Amino acid sequence: MKRRLNRLWRLLATALGFVMFGVFGVLFQIVLLPYLLHPERHTLARQKKARRLVTRSWLWFTRYLTGSGIVAAHFEGFERLGRPGQLIVANHPSLLDVVFLLSRVPEANCIVKADLQHNPTMKGQIAACGYLPNEESLEFVDTVHDILQRECLLVFPEGTRTGWDGEVRFHRGVVSMGLRSAQVITPVVVRMRPLNFKKGQPWYRIPLEKPVYRFTVGEDIDPQTWLAEKPLPIAARRLNDHLQHYFNERTRHEPTA
Repeated sequence: MKRRLNRLWRLLATALGFVMFGVFGVLFQIVLLPYLLHPERHTLARQKKARRLVTRSWLWFTRYLTGSGIVAAHFEGFERLGRPGQLIVANHPSLLDVVFLLSRVPEANCIVKADLQHNPTMKGQIAACGYLPNEESLEFVDTVHDILQRECLLVFPEGTRTGWDGEVRFHRGVVSMGLRSAQVITPVVVRMRPLNFKKGQPWYRIPLEKPVYRFTVGEDIDPQTWLAEKPLPIAARRLNDHLQHYFNERTRHEPTA
């Protein structure tokens, strides 16, 4: 009975959280107006100011999620994130991964789904922060290169949330861009049990037990070490296989509360 009452509470708190995030996200665009007007003035410094505003609001939201008991979350090694030229590579088990990660690496840039530019809650925040909508083009590759000369960049190489089978499958193009442009590639393993907030899962289908997240920063990978042995296409394939194995080995273990 106690577990079911706790689940009912988490269901109500989750509903309130979704409403808060949606309504606040739309209204927050008023605060971001100075960063949305006059696109010609969108310097990196202005984008970083906008990111600090946006991610501070996300930090408050994540504190609501953990404080209300909807989820638990643990973070390891985040003091090593946020360096210019750093490509952060993370798996993507749930809807909340981006919010948790960027709320704790506030000045990082991020590759986001292109269709989020049409989401009324997110479009203003994406534009003000200068987050990069994903696309397949040479111009996109050049833009990523330019970003990594000055900024830290977060990317989810799966391109969408991990499936219910838990198998992490990366698109090789992300690793290729990292080898080409990043000073360092840093993996962040996201573990979550029980599974929740999956793609296609209704928000109200929450598990009986409280989901527990654990975000663990791995050891840095030097792109030059991989490029010294093989040319870029082969090195990208090998590093992609290495990273998939690395993430799959670590996501099979249960995080603890």
